Amino acid sequence: MNFLIDHNIEGYARILLGSIASQGWLELISIDFITFKEIDLSIFSNDRVVWQVAQTNRMILLTANRNMEGEDSLEQVLREENALNSLPVVTIGNVERLGEPDYRNRCVDRILEIILDIENVIGVGRLYIP
Repeated sequence: MNFLIDHNIEGYARILLGSIASQGWLELISIDFITFKEIDLSIFSNDRVVWQVAQTNRMILLTANRNMEGEDSLEQVLREENALNSLPVVTIGNVERLGEPDYRNRCVDRILEIILDIENVIGVGRLYIP
């Protein structure tokens, strides 16, 4: 499963991926965290463009604070464009708490649950973790 990592949480995403790796999951399932830079996506892209790029490339968008107001806000995009075959947006509830081992592990557990049960979360729009 590929995740598009929102530009403002790249450091936090490395922490999450490190936790996933240290638990041995990368030996069992394929997980890749992809940055905006790696796919030539501008950090100034609006939420609509970011969501569309994620969907076109079959990536789950991992974010913490996408916009909730306006015609190109993530909420509006999900209302207008989310379909039964759309991958979900995963939003970290409190990114600053990823420094806490318990919170980070609960986020990792939830990410793994989403990956392992992907067929049941396709089309749901947004999922908050942990």
